[in-house]
Amino acid sequence: MTSTTTERVLPETGKRGFRGRPWRDYALFAALAGPNLLLLALFTYRPLVDNIRLSFFDWNLASPVSTFIGFDNYIEWFGRADSWQIVRNTVIFTVFTVVGSMILGLALALLLDQQLKGRNLVRSAIFAPFVISGAAVGIAFQFVFDPNFGLVQDLIRRIGLISPDFYQNPNWALFMVTLTFIWKNLGYTFVIYLAALQGVRKDLTEAAQIDGASRWTTFWRVLMPQLRPSTYFLSITVLLSSVQVFDIIHVMTRGGPLGTGTTTMVYQVYQETFLNFRAGYGATVATLMFLALLILTVVQVRMMDRGRD
Repeated sequence: MTSTTTERVLPETGKRGFRGRPWRDYALFAALAGPNLLLLALFTYRPLVDNIRLSFFDWNLASPVSTFIGFDNYIEWFGRADSWQIVRNTVIFTVFTVVGSMILGLALALLLDQQLKGRNLVRSAIFAPFVISGAAVGIAFQFVFDPNFGLVQDLIRRIGLISPDFYQNPNWALFMVTLTFIWKNLGYTFVIYLAALQGVRKDLTEAAQIDGASRWTTFWRVLMPQLRPSTYFLSITVLLSSVQVFDIIHVMTRGGPLGTGTTTMVYQVYQETFLNFRAGYGATVATLMFLALLILTVVQVRMMDRGRD
């Protein structure tokens, strides 16, 4: 006895659009993504294009008229001596804040991922500064580093050393704002790494320990490869936030001492635009900073893609 199976083919309904997909899919995409794309175009990409255009003009904020000067602002920036000092400050501040916050965040995450009494309270205490205003943190750390009665001054004096003047020495001033920024943003890297540790495969760690691998080998060869996506993500986000820091520097040092002791590129944008009323030159600095960040971000994303292969 034989049986036959009859397959029923339903006719396709609806009009097809690009690459054969139904038009209703594109309508749904436009309805969901359209408002977000519109907001990005209005408040992100349009100001970016206007900033690049403004960098080719000489414009005083108090004047309604701007003058086209071509690449003169760029030529002036590359020719000024203080530009390279500001780039140096930006690079030093960014490198130490990114590396420092990631190393300390990972170390604290590894420590507080263990079963310790009161670890939830400590976790909350570490993350709390991240949600505090940068201006408030800057004001608080002004007293911490005060050369007369600050906490740092008192601790250094107790061990018999002379405290440096953080507000008069440019190098120590840059160290001061760098340490303050790391303290404030440490909770961010800590939480990301702590979340990443929840997804680590314990069986691989146990297998390495059974095979006699040392703690360092287990950490570097087994744990870190599993944390690589989080590390790449943090390297991008912390880099972007570090380069754009303004509030802490403005509150604590106002870009000084000695003129440009702690001035970074983003703070130079503020100084040139709103203090010197040179909006065109400030837009030039912002454009150069954007190009540098774009290149760094593309390199980091490509490294992240290679790490997944």
